[in-house]
Amino acid sequence: MRAVVTHEHGGLEQLTYDGNYRDPEAGAGDVVLRVRACTLNYHDVFTRKGMPGIRIPMPIILGIDVAGDIVAVGEGVEDFRVGQRVLVDPIERVNGGLLGETFDGGLAELVRVPAHMLIPLPDEVGYAEAAALPVAYGTAYRMMLTRGKIQPGEKVLILGASGGVGTCCVQLAKQAGATVIACASSDDKLERLKQLGADIGINYATGDWVAECRQRFGRARVSHKDEGGIDVVVNFTGGDTWVPSLRVMKRDGRLLTCGATAGYDPHEDLRIIWTFELNIVGSNGWSRDDVTALLELVRTKKLEPALHPQRYALEDAAEAMRLLDERKVYGKVVIEP
Repeated sequence: MRAVVTHEHGGLEQLTYDGNYRDPEAGAGDVVLRVRACTLNYHDVFTRKGMPGIRIPMPIILGIDVAGDIVAVGEGVEDFRVGQRVLVDPIERVNGGLLGETFDGGLAELVRVPAHMLIPLPDEVGYAEAAALPVAYGTAYRMMLTRGKIQPGEKVLILGASGGVGTCCVQLAKQAGATVIACASSDDKLERLKQLGADIGINYATGDWVAECRQRFGRARVSHKDEGGIDVVVNFTGGDTWVPSLRVMKRDGRLLTCGATAGYDPHEDLRIIWTFELNIVGSNGWSRDDVTALLELVRTKKLEPALHPQRYALEDAAEAMRLLDERKVYGKVVIEP
């Protein structure tokens, strides 16, 4: 089969296209899928570069989010059949592990997965739309609704709103009845985010987003008089944006975080947290119920996964990952083997 194989950690040069890689086989309880769509995540970038304390078996095929057709079933598989359209929930919840990290993922024509990781794919949902859901949209769903409990009328600021997680956060916050403020790096991205439901767009590349938020919404005060600020800030970038996020929040506001794409050990100012009684709410991953709920939202046209305008062939996976690494994408980047 054709595959993009990583033999050691490093830069994009470690993504090696192989036109004659070994085919996977379906063992007991497994299925083999023909990959129809694989979407990239920042986790793929981190896995390629290497993450402290996490050992990756090499060689490895990256690609966590996968949708496709079953082409083979192993002994003991009764709930799925050859030819069935499916989405993979990439967490191996029985024996532990993660598709595209601890065992081969979707940057290939074929992929082997345990059958218990499969979710039937409704005919109304396309492969690319489905493959956009588990990691980014599942993470966003848990962070915004299960953990964050976004309420009608709240003001919600979303940093990095143009990526996979961010585009879902925009839609979920809008559906919850919030006023959505989206931050992105270009006017083009902001225009697309407004089409998804963002009420206000802030270009952080050309202006001071903290100053603009304070101008529009005021700022928290030590006194409870003249209350101002933003109810909820969604920050999964970390790094230099962390303390500025605290500075735009209202008293008793909530900062939601599910990642740290720009750095996990930011400078901190604890004085802001205790002075304004702020709440830091962490969210980790997603549940199977989160993914099935998202599939139903997509099936009923209540949610539209945002996909990067250009689709990429397997041979161009390195270029697609370069754009992701450089934050030059909108929504989810799709590889179609």
